[in-house]
Amino acid sequence: MAPSREELIEAVSAQMPAKRWKHTQGVMESAVVLAEKYGADPVKADIAAILHDVAKYWPVAEMEAVIRDNGLNIELLHHDKQLWHSEVGAFVAERDYGVSDSEIINAIRWHTSGRVGMSLLDKVVCLADYIEPGRDFPGVEYIREQAQRSLEEGLIAGFDSTITLLLSQRRVIYPLTVLSRNDLITQL
Repeated sequence: MAPSREELIEAVSAQMPAKRWKHTQGVMESAVVLAEKYGADPVKADIAAILHDVAKYWPVAEMEAVIRDNGLNIELLHHDKQLWHSEVGAFVAERDYGVSDSEIINAIRWHTSGRVGMSLLDKVVCLADYIEPGRDFPGVEYIREQAQRSLEEGLIAGFDSTITLLLSQRRVIYPLTVLSRNDLITQL
């Protein structure tokens, strides 16, 4: 039997520093607000938000082992380790927490990079991660403003912010993030 919401909160919050749990609570709040505004299931948004960073503080070697040993997206191992936790988190949500809803699993999996053809729930959770109240980075207010216009406008602003930051730091950009951004532009 899948754990209750309270059991999920207890299990997930125990795996991260208090500051990250505060972030997760902000994502939960923002995901429910966005879900209600744009017609996604707020219960699913809440569960996906609770679990979105479940593997964020796992040791890198452990995340790599989960990806390799379970036939997950091996391509991620050639990109920034910050991307790995979403793939591992989606796997863990199903294996360890009994989440069987593919919409929730996918929203966890794609919350860092997006994907071409994002579902409504994917968009809600990804955007909530950008705009939760505790976020404070250059451009976050603009992303929040765009999120009031549409999920797509908010996500494009978010992905633009990420891509701009990575360009300024001369870092590799995960190709799926660019493809996700471009796909959202075609939806407008």
